[in-house]
Order: sequence, then C-alpha cells, then structure tokens
Amino acid sequence: MLSSSHPRRRLATVGACLAVMFAVAPAPNSLAAGTGPCDIYAAGGTPCVAAHSTTRALYGAYSGNLYQVRRSSDNTTKNIPVLAAGGTADGAVQDAFCAGTSCVVTVIYDQSGRGNDLWYQGSAQVPGSPQSRPANATSESLTVGGGKAYSLYINPSNSYWRDGHLTGVPTGSAPEGMYMVTSGTHVNGGCCFDYGNSETTRKADAAGAMDAINFSTQCWFGGCSGTGPWVQADLEWGLFPGGSKSWNPNQRAFPNKFVTAMLKNNGTSRFAMKGGNAQSGSMTTLWDGSLPSGYSPMKKQGAIILGSGGDCCKPDGGANLSAGTFYEGAMVAGYPSDDTENAVQANIIAAGYSTGGTGNTGAIRGTGSGRCLDVGNTAPGTQLQIWDCNGGANQAWARTASGQLTIYSGTNMKCATASGTNTGAAVTIASCDGSTAQQWQFNANSTVTNTKSGLCMDVNGAATGNGAKVIVWTCHGASNQQWTIS
Repeated sequence: MLSSSHPRRRLATVGACLAVMFAVAPAPNSLAAGTGPCDIYAAGGTPCVAAHSTTRALYGAYSGNLYQVRRSSDNTTKNIPVLAAGGTADGAVQDAFCAGTSCVVTVIYDQSGRGNDLWYQGSAQVPGSPQSRPANATSESLTVGGGKAYSLYINPSNSYWRDGHLTGVPTGSAPEGMYMVTSGTHVNGGCCFDYGNSETTRKADAAGAMDAINFSTQCWFGGCSGTGPWVQADLEWGLFPGGSKSWNPNQRAFPNKFVTAMLKNNGTSRFAMKGGNAQSGSMTTLWDGSLPSGYSPMKKQGAIILGSGGDCCKPDGGANLSAGTFYEGAMVAGYPSDDTENAVQANIIAAGYSTGGTGNTGAIRGTGSGRCLDVGNTAPGTQLQIWDCNGGANQAWARTASGQLTIYSGTNMKCATASGTNTGAAVTIASCDGSTAQQWQFNANSTVTNTKSGLCMDVNGAATGNGAKVIVWTCHGASNQQWTIS
C-alpha cells in the first residue's frame, strides 16, 4: 500500500435456513458432507474465484489438499489434505512429517479449481526480495470442528502472492467481495497484513490498484480511536477505515482470538467493510457507502496477496513488515448480499474454531477450559508457543533467527508478569530469574526449561533444575494452578 510519495440478489429464505443449519457447533469433522462458505457464496450468485485455508475445506465437496509444507531436515515437501470431503485439515499428517525437525509453509492451495495457489515470496514460482521467506508451519496449532489444525502464522518477512489475473480474479472496475478469518491477538502496525486483490506488477501503481482487507494496528491517516486492531481496506496509497482519509467513527477494534473480516467493492461507487467474532455473534458493519475520492472507478489488476502490501518486493522489504494470522479466506466475483455474508459468518461459527486441543497433543494445560501453552509435539527441544486464551493484552511473541520464541510486552523485550487470576485474565508467566530474554523448550522429562538460565517451570508437581519453580498462572482463574501435559 505504500507509494513513492508515501502518500442482487437477496437470499432471505436461503440465508435464514443456513443460519439455522449452522447455529449449533458440529461434532468433529461433521462438516464433511455439508456446506462451505464458497457454496454459500455460489448460491448467492457471487462464486468464489479463489479459496484458501490451512484449517478446512471451503466447499462441501472439496477433498483435495489444503497446503504444502517443507521440512528442513531434507528439504522434501508434503501436501496436507482434508480428513474427508468438506472436512477439516488432517493435522496428524503434518505432525508425522515434521516430527523432529522444523517445517515451513510453501504454498496454500486454491480450492476453487482456478489454480490461484498462493506461493511464498522468494519461491521459484514467486521470486521475492532478499527479506522474504516462508512462514513457520508449527507456530500455532488449534482445533477446528474438534480436530487439530495449524494456522498460517505470518511474521515480518513472511508473505504469499499469486498473479491471478488470468484465472477469474476481478480486474478494473468489476465488482468483487472477500473475507478472511484472522486473529486479533497476533497483529502489529507494520505494512501490511493484507488479503485480497493486488498489483500484478508488485508495485504501488495507483489509487484503486488494490482492493484488499487489511487487519492490523496500523493507522495510516491518523486520528484513529484506540489501538486496534481494525478491519480496514487497502485500496493502495493508504488504508481506509471508511470513505475518506478521516477516521470513521463507526470503526471499532476486534481483539478477539478469532476474527472474521469482510470487504466488498462494486468497483465504481460503493464499498463496505464488516468485522465480527469468528466464534459467536453477528457481523458489525463498519462502513457501507461511497468510495474515497480518486478511487472511482477502481483499477484492480487481479493478483492475490496475503501477508504484505501491494509493493511487496521492494529491496528494503518496506511493505513486508506485518504480523498476522490466516486461517481461511476467499475472494468472489460480484457484490455479495448481506444475507450471503451473514450465512458465511454463521458457517464460520459452526466450524468451531477453538484454542482447545484433543488427545495427546503435547500441550500444557491449566485447570480451566482452553489451551494456553502449546509445544506442538512431545519431541525434546520443541519450541514453546504461548497462547492468549482470552484476548488479553500484552501477549505478543517474536521468533528469533534461531527459531526460538521470546515474549515481549508493549515495546520492550521482557518477561511477562502475572496480572491476576480473575476469570478472563490474560495468560501470564512469572519471571523465573529476572532476565529480559525468556526462551523456553520442552524436555523429554515433561519439564519446560528456560534456555537462558536452565530454570524450569513445574508442570507435573516436581521441582526441577536448581529447585526454583516458575508458576504458570491459569487462564480462567481456577484456584488450582497446577498444569499437566495432555
């Protein structure tokens, strides 16, 4: 989004039926013979032209692969499929393939059949800047419909792209819509966590050359209310919270763990943005009105971008500084009706996104519901992932060059501190030795070691290391603060 100047058809009956159909969360993988978001869009006369997800099928009949991973031990690749047609990801395939080594996500496959696969910047298919590299495949595990899956966990320098203008992606002033499920707990203000229509040139060409959802804490024009994160529109040469460069008073933050973001644009006069909790509730309309001055008609070029801005491959990586999480998303031809979008939101809720795990996942659990710490698997040396179970603040993490995770709160690297044990309190970790770099790894004897000092958390009731314990506070305020390996 940077520039050199820095500058209908209504579906009342169908929608109502779908809303009832998806009102109850399904049992594991019960979506397999069901209806996906792209089936809903097609029924509304706005078919998907690109459909991407690392967590589930977006069509009821889709039985192919969701994404591909590459492991570091031998540089071989593996496609991660769905468990059944219309179902969720087979996370066990990734776990088995990546056991004992690290993996990255090389491509997210297009489920629409149009070939709009998203390859990482820097791949042979999509050459990128020297700063580009694929995202770590095991940074975040979760459950969808009761089954284990992994997100596309994007940090600065991770981004994906497809020159899709020959395979159905709207160009020029043609109308289009899109949605994505993302996270309000893994965001930053770097340019630019986008998903949507972008330049085939990978340069900031003109106002209206982009039409992408942006989800971040980035306030391009100033005057923003609060600290976000917000759903905005990256239309090139700026992030728009509404129809002008003035802050839209209807905007609001979405700090939920799982967030649904939607954008639609008729290409000549009108666009709309919506946001909502992907686990419950309806969508909130943030803007439904005229395009900003200078953006009518739109000049879309038809490429697809995920995790960076339009000028994504500058030598300095200036548009590739974002952090964000991608679970699923799709782009459609035409201007979706509100009924269609409401039915899509109901389908997302019914999919059952959760941080909770099932079975022997190698997770460390508190006594409350939900998973707060996840080590991915039980292999010694596996890096520890800290979850924010309740959308609390100060739960941001950074990955070092060596692949370790360090926590920071606010702007300075430091240990997290306990913020209380009330229900809904953020997941927090007490400092074990007062150091500023808190790096942890999972050990074979079911302890978690601080690699800086050798002190350990007590996860099974036994003091370890030099005997000093680190208390891990529970997510939901339970009085018993003992944790166990699941």
